[in-house]
Amino acid sequence: MHEQMSFINGWIQDNNELADKCRQLKGVSQGQNHRRDCSFEFHKLLRIIQGIPPLVDHAEVELTVVYNACLCSFANSRFSEAELVLKQAAERVLQMTGADPEASELWKSVLESARNTALTPSVQCVVGLQWAVWLANCQLETIQEYQEELFSLSEGFSAGDGNEQNCGKDPAVPLPVMDPRHLFELLLICTLIAQAAEMLSEAQSSKALAVLQRASSLPAPRTLVAHTHILSGACFSSMNCPQMALNCYKEALETDPRCVCALYQSILVYRELDNTQAEIQALRLLHSMMSSNAESRPAATPFLSPASLLPSRSLNRLLSVPPALSVLHCLAQKSVLHGRVLEGVEYFLDLLASLHSDEQHGVHAELSPLLRLPELYLEAGAALLMAQRPADCMALCDEVIGLTLELLPEKLVLEEEEERGEAGAVNPNEERMRMILWAGAAYLLQGHCHTHTRDWKQAVTHYTRCINLLVRVFFKHRGCPLQVPDADVVAKCGTSVRVLQRLKGLSLAGRGISFSQTERLKEALRDLQHSLHVLPDCVGAGLWCGEVLRRLGRKQDAAACWEKTRSSATPSSTESVSLYLLEPQSGPVWDSEELRHRIGSEQKGYEEDEQLPDVAKMC
Repeated sequence: MHEQMSFINGWIQDNNELADKCRQLKGVSQGQNHRRDCSFEFHKLLRIIQGIPPLVDHAEVELTVVYNACLCSFANSRFSEAELVLKQAAERVLQMTGADPEASELWKSVLESARNTALTPSVQCVVGLQWAVWLANCQLETIQEYQEELFSLSEGFSAGDGNEQNCGKDPAVPLPVMDPRHLFELLLICTLIAQAAEMLSEAQSSKALAVLQRASSLPAPRTLVAHTHILSGACFSSMNCPQMALNCYKEALETDPRCVCALYQSILVYRELDNTQAEIQALRLLHSMMSSNAESRPAATPFLSPASLLPSRSLNRLLSVPPALSVLHCLAQKSVLHGRVLEGVEYFLDLLASLHSDEQHGVHAELSPLLRLPELYLEAGAALLMAQRPADCMALCDEVIGLTLELLPEKLVLEEEEERGEAGAVNPNEERMRMILWAGAAYLLQGHCHTHTRDWKQAVTHYTRCINLLVRVFFKHRGCPLQVPDADVVAKCGTSVRVLQRLKGLSLAGRGISFSQTERLKEALRDLQHSLHVLPDCVGAGLWCGEVLRRLGRKQDAAACWEKTRSSATPSSTESVSLYLLEPQSGPVWDSEELRHRIGSEQKGYEEDEQLPDVAKMC
């Protein structure tokens, strides 16, 4: 007996020394390596203890070592290793209590066999670890089966004093590396959050709100309480209550001032409400917060991080935030599109500087997967042009042309894709198509730059280069000859062909306007009419076509063209169009009243001209 107690005391001493070592490493930046060492030592000690038959006499120290070893495994993201240890520990507990170790419901049998015995506290801690494994593996259905017992355990630990430091002063008591009370508090709120996220993904917003209301009142880290407010806001958003959603996101930020997710969700609500100024202000604050968070020192990793307990896709989708550079890109676009051009230009330049800095340091910058560097250059160039900086725009366009010039195909044929069997599906060589679109857009912007400086000859040259590139693309129906993409093809095809047609329409309009400035009116009329055929909603082409017709003396045609432009010109959203594909503000820009007056004047003038021959006959 004395020899047995000696063994037990030695195990307790080894456990407590390791636990002290682990607990002292919480704030060490290289603590992960030390925790691996601790994990190895705890598992080594556990193998020694479990080398003898399971006995109640040393159950407390054995289960405490199980608890500590599993927490170290959790800290190293080795949940499967911990799960095996826990299963073996549960079977040994059943052997200690004389229960059937082959019981079908293992953990219910463990809890029942240890109820109202000296083993109860230690067994409950081990059950808590199994709860953590279920959470980490997204086994919410299993948790639901044991929910009554698990939640009861959590409430029991919360009601206790949880003063682990006192027990640490007694060398005869095995010391846990983490207060069980904190473990159960963490498990309870994480479970409620995970359950609410699943309910929300299944459109059960009212049930999710009830769960979240309970979760928000629990003792927990600020980050997790903020999560409850964010999910509540998502529930209200799905219930079409945007103001209540905004209130929830505000509460999340008040709870955790570093909660960028709450700010991002607020931005989405502002966007839905079409409150652009609030959206831009929130984007600016979000980028500032993300930049400051990136510069701050990383906090020490706990033994059991909330993130490891909340891995579900539905939750991660709700809590996800775009990378900082994507936020900056969105801020730049919004600023330019909504009257803050100079601010937007500075954001674009900051974005380009960040990308070049990351490249120099060998860091792969995270941008939207739909955005490539040449496209970013083009957007920045368009913003610079809007800010009356054509020389800088030209420089960025030269960069794009330099990147793509040697990769441009002589001809690109888009063929219907046979594999899918879908009507209108095409299978273009995407990379080659992008090269043509980027180079064409660069020439288009350079043409716009020359119109700003009133160098009409150079404008015509660059618009022509754009057109010559775009006509290299052909479309081929099965069993039909090659054809240039027309309106029917565009309606069936994807984004790339629509962008190509828009570039073609804008470049023809730009060249037509440039011809009109040098009095080459027939060429101007040809290009402007072709532009309207390719891009019917091109307002500038319609206005200038009317102007050219007026100069050619075709006043009725001019009035009809203006009338058609006025009736078909409807305010369209620019959000879905890239900045470099926006129609430039060049040529006559008349408001509806002025255009109506102009149409009336031309129609009146035409009627007077028609009456002159009759008057001559009478004379």
